[in-house]
Amino acid sequence: MTTTAPAPPEHSTSSRRWWALAAIGLAQLLVIIDMTIMTIALPSAQRELGMSDATRQWAITGYTVAFGGLLLLGGRLADRLGRKNTLLVGAIGFALASAIGGAATSPTMLIAARAGQGVFAAILAPSTISLLTTTFTEPRERARVFGIFSAIMMSGAALGLVAGGALAEYLDWRWCLYVNLPIATVAAVLGAIVLPKVEGHRDTPLDWISAVIGGGAIVSLVYALSEAAEQGFGSGLVLGLLGASLVLVVAFVARQARVRGPLLPLSVVTERSRAAAFLGVAFAAFGMFGMFLFLTFQLQVIMGYGAFLAGVAFLPFVLGNVVTSTQLTSRLAPRTGPRPLLAGGLLLLAVSMALLTRLTPESSFVGLLLPAEILLGAGAGLVMPTVINTATQGVRPKDAGVTSAFITTSQQVGASLGTAALNTIAASATASVAVGGAAATVHGYATASGWAAGVLAVGAVVAGVLYRRPAPQPTTPQEAR
Repeated sequence: MTTTAPAPPEHSTSSRRWWALAAIGLAQLLVIIDMTIMTIALPSAQRELGMSDATRQWAITGYTVAFGGLLLLGGRLADRLGRKNTLLVGAIGFALASAIGGAATSPTMLIAARAGQGVFAAILAPSTISLLTTTFTEPRERARVFGIFSAIMMSGAALGLVAGGALAEYLDWRWCLYVNLPIATVAAVLGAIVLPKVEGHRDTPLDWISAVIGGGAIVSLVYALSEAAEQGFGSGLVLGLLGASLVLVVAFVARQARVRGPLLPLSVVTERSRAAAFLGVAFAAFGMFGMFLFLTFQLQVIMGYGAFLAGVAFLPFVLGNVVTSTQLTSRLAPRTGPRPLLAGGLLLLAVSMALLTRLTPESSFVGLLLPAEILLGAGAGLVMPTVINTATQGVRPKDAGVTSAFITTSQQVGASLGTAALNTIAASATASVAVGGAAATVHGYATASGWAAGVLAVGAVVAGVLYRRPAPQPTTPQEAR
């Protein structure tokens, strides 16, 4: 009689960890895809629910403000309560909020549901990266895993445009919210089974005053930048919000420096290699999300693509990002170290945006947009795995959640700033052209792309100069938990 020997423990453990990566990746996809999937669906939702233009903006802003404002608190909750617990709560809550939004019968109901998505996304997002850092500890394996995960983070926004276009064009805008339900369900069920149970650090204090101050600073900044995209930076509301954000940031830093058990230990952000990583992801998001904005309008308004075809047109970006993240960066990282990958990735992003300065109404997809997207995807594929690896390396286990939250916060602030600043530059350049129409509009896109290229080039220099290889800090298995 033949018997089958049981799988070796090492094989079983390894298989379980890769299933854990699947659960974590699906959970992260919820957060990222929702940042763009509603963009294409919004015109249909506006018509059906009778939203004004001012109210329509809150269907986007409600999500981003709640998400950005609660990220640091979400990170600390993950440290204190256990990352598996907060990931499961975040995924389930996100699904419920999505269901309510999909069933919305009024603008108020939709905006409240979008804000609810933002709240649960802020609980969910910090758990994903910190779970990766505690689940995968071997350096080469971490490089590979971070490559896969960063491909999800950076390509999810483009996939949101693809999915949003298809659902809005062939089904109904409500499916842009309902689609989250199966993703969240699979992530929660799979996560409950395969994610390692890492005990929370119950001794980690929750500084609620810092949470209010820090959250208020981020809410003020994100709200100001979202309004600046519509009203310009000279608006009294925008200037007031930016001033309030600055005052709150100063108060937050002062409190972190003196309070016992700070919400965000200053050592997390002041260590040079991590500071370079945080700035790197902010610069990358600045250019990338500006590109998504301009190319969406270029494809649909200027080139006449439908919503679905416009989404499909972003797939070369996804391909460049996935291939670079999973195949190139993981192989280069052990040989070159983080600095060349971080600076080189930002330079590739700058070159991509420089290509878009050649945009005209007659530009072809294959001749200009295709190479620009591939370069942009490759640049992001170099930057993001490097950022995750560098920012989480050497962090105390009890601070892993809040560190992960600050990665996402940096990306969120960079994206908001890029969208607002580049939109303002584009509008100003368009208005300066004597002859209006498509030529003037595209001139605005091209001008803003040039500014984005310059900012990204500066970011490459700053990140390269600021980065300093940290001293090795061996971690015991107990500390990794």
